[in-house]
Amino acid sequence: MTGQMNRSRPRPVGIYDGALLVDKTAGPTSHDVVDRIRRRFRFDKVGHGGTLDPQATGLLVVLIERGTKMSNEFLTSDKTYQGVMRLGSSTDTQDAQGKIVAENDWSSVTREQVEAEMSALIGDLMQTPPMVSAVKKDGVPLYKLARKGKTVERNPKLIHIYEFNLRDFSPPLVSFVLRCTKGTYVRTLCSDIGEKLGCFAHLAELRRTRAGRMNVENAVPFNRVLEMTQDELLPYIIPLHKIGVTT
Repeated sequence: MTGQMNRSRPRPVGIYDGALLVDKTAGPTSHDVVDRIRRRFRFDKVGHGGTLDPQATGLLVVLIERGTKMSNEFLTSDKTYQGVMRLGSSTDTQDAQGKIVAENDWSSVTREQVEAEMSALIGDLMQTPPMVSAVKKDGVPLYKLARKGKTVERNPKLIHIYEFNLRDFSPPLVSFVLRCTKGTYVRTLCSDIGEKLGCFAHLAELRRTRAGRMNVENAVPFNRVLEMTQDELLPYIIPLHKIGVTT
């Protein structure tokens, strides 16, 4: 009986159990960031609270040890982004990493037209995931099928756009701020706007600035994290009891 009681007793909260806010650079995948932090500090468990595309920068919530049990809180949280859309061309990935598949003149597009299309997207939307995404079809990620030149039917998903504001209009580049629910493909929104405008468009740059209550202003640059010792990293770990209330 004593042995059973000991086995059911939870271990004390460790000093590294919690979340680390990382300012991701362009290039590494979210998995790369998680794996390098796990190896660098020899943690047993490391995860993240929402994927960023490799070329996207900004806030990646890294969850450490028992903090990984809090992943759902971040995966389901609203997100805020700053981005740049390029008018005049669409790509096979809907972003700057893909091959240009269509082009058209953008010179007659006005600021007012772009703002109108952004405003039209505010509210509930049914969005179809792009082929180059991590969504799975029969257990296989769509991007793997796309690499083989395959296109399959995808089920639209409900998303919500709270805010979609134009920051700067310097055609062919359009800067914007977007606040949306989880699972929103920003590059698909840019592609859709390009279609509506008749000039095509793709996502040129993307930076995540908020995830739920967490802000990129409090994040540590990824390269700096990798230069730290465990003792130096500790002050940046948000403890379990503060996850969800720390900004």
